[in-house]
Amino acid sequence: MKASTTFVLSILAAVPLVSAHGYVSLVTIDGTSYKGNTPNSSTLKSPIRMIDDVSPVKGATNKYLSCGQNAQKTSTVASAKPGSKVSFKWVNGVGGNWPHNVGPLMTYMASCGSAGCAKLDSSKAAWFKIAQAGQTSTGTWAQAAIMNGEAVSVTLPTNIAPGEYLLRHEIIALHTAMTAGGAEFYPSCTQIKVGGSKTGTPNATVSLPGAYTDTDAGILVDVYDLVGSYVFPGPAISNLSGKTVAAVVNGTSTDSDNSATSSASEAASSTASATVTSTVSATASSTATTEDEDCEDDSEATQLPRRFSRVMRSVV
Repeated sequence: MKASTTFVLSILAAVPLVSAHGYVSLVTIDGTSYKGNTPNSSTLKSPIRMIDDVSPVKGATNKYLSCGQNAQKTSTVASAKPGSKVSFKWVNGVGGNWPHNVGPLMTYMASCGSAGCAKLDSSKAAWFKIAQAGQTSTGTWAQAAIMNGEAVSVTLPTNIAPGEYLLRHEIIALHTAMTAGGAEFYPSCTQIKVGGSKTGTPNATVSLPGAYTDTDAGILVDVYDLVGSYVFPGPAISNLSGKTVAAVVNGTSTDSDNSATSSASEAASSTASATVTSTVSATASSTATTEDEDCEDDSEATQLPRRFSRVMRSVV
């Protein structure tokens, strides 16, 4: 009896830690949804590369920075087209709402070449950034909407050439980023096949790991005492980003032409006037899904008061 009680208590003690991390449970492309596997379960055929651990990737040189903890290749690809709207539903480790609310959201793509995504080693991929979102004009972070149960939407480049691509969405949680190595990286990769006859290719690409360092201004940062605008890590938005939808501010969105985005504007906060291309919208519950199983919902989380956040951030 004592042994069984100890086992149960150890499981219960682990629940808060698991719920403090998370993964992408659903990707929706133009209204068709693809359910992801619960980490380390491998029960569904999914275009989302399955990770084996919901814990964050720590360290900018970590070998799992490209697609997440030991992310597995899959034989499945999701159909897309130039200009497709893609949404990502993030959940915590037990299926509830995403647990963090400070830090940027970024989206990358990488061509899988003639061999296809089923064979591509993501750490050797050539990545280009198509979207990013940081703080809104009210000072809150786009990530906070995910904490409230909403999905994140991005628009694929309208001029992108056909072929198979890895689509990488990334959350960087910065609640403990005031010391080197404290930032938490949560990358997720989905294998897609873009149709059409466009001819656009990126003007520059980067490696992941390789594009970040642990001392980058947007990675080693105290977001609770942020001075000036947040500086996004990684490369500038690719020339392929074109005209996409800007960050949602106060429930509305505006179009923004990002084809001439400069490095200086990349560092600006993601307001309605900035050239930031991620949007947040609660789409996952309203689209058709390829699986009937729904994720468990938690009650809506609210942001901690600023002073209380300062006290708690070191123990989260």
